[in-house]
Amino acid sequence: MSRSAILLAGGLGSRLHPLTQDLPKPMVPILGKPWLEWLLERLHREGWTDVTLSLHYGKDQIVEYFAAWQPELRFVVEPELLGTAGALRYALPDEGDRFLVLNADIVHSFPVQKLWAFHLEKGSQATIGLVEVEDPSAYGSVQIDAEGRVRAFREKPRAGEAVGRWVNAGIYIFERSFLESIPRGEKLSLERDIFPRRLAEGVKIYGLPLKGYWQDIGTRDRYLKLHQDILKGHCPLEIPARLEAPRLWVGEGVRIEKGARIFPPVVLGEGTWVEEGAQVGPWTVTGRGVRIRKGASVVESVLWDRVEVARGASIRRSVVGIGAQVEGPIQDLLVAAGSR
Repeated sequence: MSRSAILLAGGLGSRLHPLTQDLPKPMVPILGKPWLEWLLERLHREGWTDVTLSLHYGKDQIVEYFAAWQPELRFVVEPELLGTAGALRYALPDEGDRFLVLNADIVHSFPVQKLWAFHLEKGSQATIGLVEVEDPSAYGSVQIDAEGRVRAFREKPRAGEAVGRWVNAGIYIFERSFLESIPRGEKLSLERDIFPRRLAEGVKIYGLPLKGYWQDIGTRDRYLKLHQDILKGHCPLEIPARLEAPRLWVGEGVRIEKGARIFPPVVLGEGTWVEEGAQVGPWTVTGRGVRIRKGASVVESVLWDRVEVARGASIRRSVVGIGAQVEGPIQDLLVAAGSR
C-alpha cells in the first residue's frame, strides 16, 4: 500500500520579493531546478507515491509544470490562505489513515521514514520533526520529555520565552482523525492554534529530534547560505555538472574565455559564457544561458537562467532573477526576473 503525503506549497514568499513576485516560493530554483521538483523526486524514490499539493499563490505555474506527474500528484487549491492547519484540513484526501506533511519551502535531508516509524511506535496522533537551532525566535520552540512527548509549545518566542532550542522543522506525521478534528474552512495555524489546543486536551503529540541538513529558504541570506552549504558538501543535493577542477563544476556548453578569472567554489550552469577579464566567484552559482561580460565580477551570488551581467558591472551577495540584465554595481539585493 502506498504512503500518503501532503505538501504545503501555497505561501506568498513575501520575504523573497521581488523574486517571488511572479514565482511561487517552492518553485525557486536550487542549482537551476525548482526546489519542489527536487523534493517530489526524493519522495518518489522513497516510496511516497500518493502526494497532494496544497496550492494558492502561483498555483497555475505549479500545476502546469507538474502536469505530467499526474495521477501520482493531486492538486488542491485553497480559495484563500487558510493558515497551515486550515490548508491541511482543506487538502485532506478522502482516503488514507495517516499522512506525512511537509512545508514545501524547507530544504532538508532528514530521514522521514524514521519519523514515520517513531510515530507508529508511540501510537501518536501527531508527531513533529524537530531540529536544534541557536536562536529559536524565528521559529516555534517545542519542549519534549524523555519519551519524546510534547509538553509545551512557544510559537516564535521573544528573547527569554523559548521552551528550548528544539524547533518545529516543518515535517510532520498525522493520523487522519487528528486532521479531521480541525474545523474545515477556517483560518487556523498548526503552531498557534491546533497544537496548543490539542495538547491542553491531552491528545498524544510527540516530537522527534532529527539529524541531517535543514534550511529554510525564505530569505536572501538563507537562500545564499543554502548554495554555499551545497558547495561545501554540507547539503546532500547533487550538483548537476561535471567537476572540471577542484570545487569548480561546469555544465554542458560552458564557455570560459582566456583571461577570465574563476575563483572556486563555483558552479557554472549549462551554456554560461564568461568573457575575457570577467571574475566569477568565490561562492557563486549560475543558471543556464548566463552571460558575464568583459570586466564584470560576480561574487557570493546566485544568478538564475539567462541573466546578463554588463561590462564592468559587479554583483555581490545578491540573487538575480531569470532573464534580468545587470548594468551597475549591486550588493545585498534581490533582483526581479526580467529587470533591466
